[in-house]
Amino acid sequence: MKKCSVSLAVALTAALAIGAAPPAASATATGAPPPSAEGAAAAPAPLRLMPLGDSITWGVGSPSGNSYRGFLGNQLSAEGHALDFVGSGRNGTMSDPDNEGHSGWRIDQIAGIADSVLARYRPNVVTLEIGTNDLNGNYQVPTAPDRLRALIDQITRDAPDATVLVGTVIVSTSGTEEAVRPAFNARLPGIVQAEQAAGKHVRLVDMSALTSADLSDALHPNDNGFRKMADAFNAGVQAADAAGWIRPPVSAGGEVRSGIAGKCLDVNNGSTVNGTAADIAACNGSNAQQWSALSDGTLRALGKCLDATGRGTANGTGIEIWDCNGGGNQQWQAYNGGYRNPASGRCLDDPGSSTADGTQLVLWDCNGGANQQWTALPVTSAQ
Repeated sequence: MKKCSVSLAVALTAALAIGAAPPAASATATGAPPPSAEGAAAAPAPLRLMPLGDSITWGVGSPSGNSYRGFLGNQLSAEGHALDFVGSGRNGTMSDPDNEGHSGWRIDQIAGIADSVLARYRPNVVTLEIGTNDLNGNYQVPTAPDRLRALIDQITRDAPDATVLVGTVIVSTSGTEEAVRPAFNARLPGIVQAEQAAGKHVRLVDMSALTSADLSDALHPNDNGFRKMADAFNAGVQAADAAGWIRPPVSAGGEVRSGIAGKCLDVNNGSTVNGTAADIAACNGSNAQQWSALSDGTLRALGKCLDATGRGTANGTGIEIWDCNGGGNQQWQAYNGGYRNPASGRCLDDPGSSTADGTQLVLWDCNGGANQQWTALPVTSAQ
């Protein structure tokens, strides 16, 4: 094991202190209630927590497959948090094994699925441990910290109400990784400080307590190492909660059902490419049919906004998904049992009352027909 430099230790300490003890004015600005006159502690925040990362998150090296998640779950529950782990995968013997750990994945690969899973599960806490495979695979190592910062920005954009706990990359016995790990970790305090300066609830979690004795192989912890990771993430949760950062989980959204029986508002083929058609399809519970209605007037799925193509307002203008940009063509109001775009005065319409899966939706004069009927979603904050 190579020891971190004194400068790294100082930087880590500074970054951790920023997350741990923000001034009272900052806590108020982030929505934390002021302490009562009696100084009574607030109840522990309810948590919808997404463990996000690679095989370490999944649980490789853990005999039970529980990773740090099992230890962390026990700690948080004992401390009084109502806890729900979320993610598209399930691994381990624990009662709630949901997680978003992907063996062998790099930072860019996690970024590729982040929009979809964050939109579907809407965690209020994300524990992020990623970078091992970039470093061990010698994959564009000089720009790996930049990719991590972009991923953090993506997470905070997709789930603006979430607190993101960023773990440093743990020790390994891989010569390839250890040659570059200290420099990678040394970049993280500055990244976290910049995120906090931008008003985001991002906190650094120092994993330097793990040593080579805490590994099951060259890259993965044993259960003693996973316990140390849980301790570190738990300390991050408690500090964020004490700072008033952790808000109650928001609605995770759901299907928008059409007045045409059995059909739902859908993103064609589940693609996240700008310009992908919003269509009608048989309701199937997929990520492509998980929508959220935000207080900024947008309808969102897969991290994108429902959009009238080319800012069009005419009858027949195609409906698609696009990066959210605040345009009037991305505004939707609940109206007469459906959704209306106020910029055009026209409604979200299934042309010709089509029942064919993949039929692209359009703008059309509001008429109250079954092909313009859509179930309304509860509106959640667009902070």
